[in-house]
Amino acid sequence: MPKRFLILDDGTSFAGEAFGDLSNTTGELVVNTNLNDYQESLTDPSYHNQIITFVQPSIGNIGINPKNYESIMTSAKGIVVNQAENISFSHLKNMSLDAFLKERHIPGICNIDTRQIQKHVRKHQIKKASIVSSNDEHSFDQLQAAVLSNQQIQSVATPKPYLVPGSGITVVVVDLGLRESIVRQLSKLNCNIIVVPWNFDFASIKNLDPEGVVISSGPGSPDEIDSIVVKNIQDIQKELPLMGVGLGHELIAIANGAKVKRMKFGTHGNNHPVRKIITNEIVYADQAQDYAVDPDTIDSSRLIVTYIDLINGTIQGIRSRDYPTFSVQFFPEGSNDLEDSLDIFDEFIESIMAHRRLINE
Repeated sequence: MPKRFLILDDGTSFAGEAFGDLSNTTGELVVNTNLNDYQESLTDPSYHNQIITFVQPSIGNIGINPKNYESIMTSAKGIVVNQAENISFSHLKNMSLDAFLKERHIPGICNIDTRQIQKHVRKHQIKKASIVSSNDEHSFDQLQAAVLSNQQIQSVATPKPYLVPGSGITVVVVDLGLRESIVRQLSKLNCNIIVVPWNFDFASIKNLDPEGVVISSGPGSPDEIDSIVVKNIQDIQKELPLMGVGLGHELIAIANGAKVKRMKFGTHGNNHPVRKIITNEIVYADQAQDYAVDPDTIDSSRLIVTYIDLINGTIQGIRSRDYPTFSVQFFPEGSNDLEDSLDIFDEFIESIMAHRRLINE
């Protein structure tokens, strides 16, 4: 395999070998602690513009399963692993990871100490990195000069509304970079789902006659998103049950007076313990988080904190005191049999049924 380098924006480089596509790439460097779910991460729009370093030593040994896509498009800019496996022990395997990366034109680098990279990133708060064929001065100059787009939602969200039919409750999902597992879970609950673009205004949403609205997860900074999204949330929550996930959670917090801050280093993986405050129950949550709601900006007369991360103390859930609105920072969709938090969707349906009874009284 050809030699490749992972170079960081502080001038550090790590030598490894190529797999996947052989092109050069630049992106925001994140560290993912998943034991598996590499396919879900590579196709999750939340990872748009990011190079994912997997610290689990062996990646690729369950192949690629078309049922596990989070999006039909691939959002990640690159992948860094210790051992890249092409032998699958899963009967569901349709394609190797290497073949998948080549098909999607995603560069990879392997035979590299990913635990060392994790320690370095956390100590020095690395933001940008490149996977390149040489670690010369020109490559570092290009990395320093690279500007990552802040128009990420426009790149990954649907440009037009579409329907996922069901015979039950009609739910509008506002697509900020939608993970398909949200749609799959709502479909299991027999919802009639209408997915709309991120900038769909409240009047257009209301014309679809939904009984509830979901603000999806997605990539990038919530502070760089058009103010129409926050205005829509403020209008929706006054009239309809509303649930937010990931980026949607951060925007619901902003719409209710809180602020969001960039984390020193993000949380990416499905093994972080999160405490449900009302019951003291611990769930192991799936996260792709680079921003967190600032607890010092929470107005306790408007919002209740419902979930807390037990490792870094970040707010993982909030609920409105005034409206049938709640949100979670983590992904509750039960991807890859992670079902600790599926009751959040049941809670959303229950809030819709309660709202229906209220307006029919």
